[in-house]
Amino acid sequence: MTEPILDAAPAIDFDLKSLPKVSLHDHLDGGLRPATIIELAEAVGHTLPSTDPVALGEWFRESADSGSLVRYLETFDHTIAVMQTKEGLFRVAKEFVEDLADDGVVYGEVRWAPEQHLQKGLTLDEVVEAIQEGLDAGVDAVAETGREIQVGQLITAMRHADRGQEIAELAVRHRNNGAVGFDIAGAEDGFLPSRFRDAFTYLAQHNFPATVHAGEAAGLESIQSALVDGRALRLGHGVRIAEDITVDFDDEDSAEEADENIGMVTLGELASWVRDRGIALEICPSSNLQTGAIAGFGEGIESHPLDMLYQLGFNVTINTDNRLMSGVTLTDEFELLVETFDYDLDDILELTLNAAEAAFLPLEEKEALVEYINDTYANLA
Repeated sequence: MTEPILDAAPAIDFDLKSLPKVSLHDHLDGGLRPATIIELAEAVGHTLPSTDPVALGEWFRESADSGSLVRYLETFDHTIAVMQTKEGLFRVAKEFVEDLADDGVVYGEVRWAPEQHLQKGLTLDEVVEAIQEGLDAGVDAVAETGREIQVGQLITAMRHADRGQEIAELAVRHRNNGAVGFDIAGAEDGFLPSRFRDAFTYLAQHNFPATVHAGEAAGLESIQSALVDGRALRLGHGVRIAEDITVDFDDEDSAEEADENIGMVTLGELASWVRDRGIALEICPSSNLQTGAIAGFGEGIESHPLDMLYQLGFNVTINTDNRLMSGVTLTDEFELLVETFDYDLDDILELTLNAAEAAFLPLEEKEALVEYINDTYANLA
């Protein structure tokens, strides 16, 4: 992990929104504007729970805040329904980029599953092209305001379906048209990455990188399969790697030490492998709480193991997952960490550099991104 060059972190007494950010785990169909959903739904004849933007936004957040990943995923029925035409895909992608830039994101990877957008007769290649046109238009719109943002597509296969090889080939086919990586998403529990072993082999043979959803709804077996079968360079969420870490306290001092959050920490073989090799964890704090991914560690956000993982040297990155469903921005997530774990600018910088280093970018572009982030923070000192 790159060491931050900030010598002394000033107090966080300004808008974190102005800081440059890197977004690695953000779903396209989870980041629509409520007003856009309403307009597109009317155009295609899709019925929504509400046609008021404020009320619809609240419905998405309330439905997602159930503690169930299954119910959380059901909210996507409405967003996917309005993303079945070239016009709808273009608009959603363009606005997605604009919203990222408005939150200070300077590099973002947009993950989405092309196979979910074929209901109106578009082909896989056509939907990828429509999304890329929208992303390019968003980048141009941001540039017109004097700002810059770079984005890439993470082409995703649905893990409960059987189109892994087809989607892997699609991703490689568009590697020179915006596709920067591959992922599998959807219902994790019961659908190990090993289902797509041949597809992941194909990607490796074509030197195409993969990040794999693992360690969210399922535990260590899923993470192991992501690393072995999926050859994952990053773990989508990955938060349940903490299940392979034990913290022991002396009996006579257990209460005091527990309060001070100290003790003897032991990493299992899998946790050691992930930490020692710097495999990035794409952690989404608010989403992890909503879906029950951290239920085994406690009830509130203060029980999220991300701070323990960060303190132990894991390659932690911070992300939003689905901005519409969770009602958050990346700025909100960093503010949550400041409030919950007393993080300062040094911590935010390190987490941001972790994400920059883990980006699926050529080395020269990655180094330029890291330099830009460091220079911006240095000017704050």
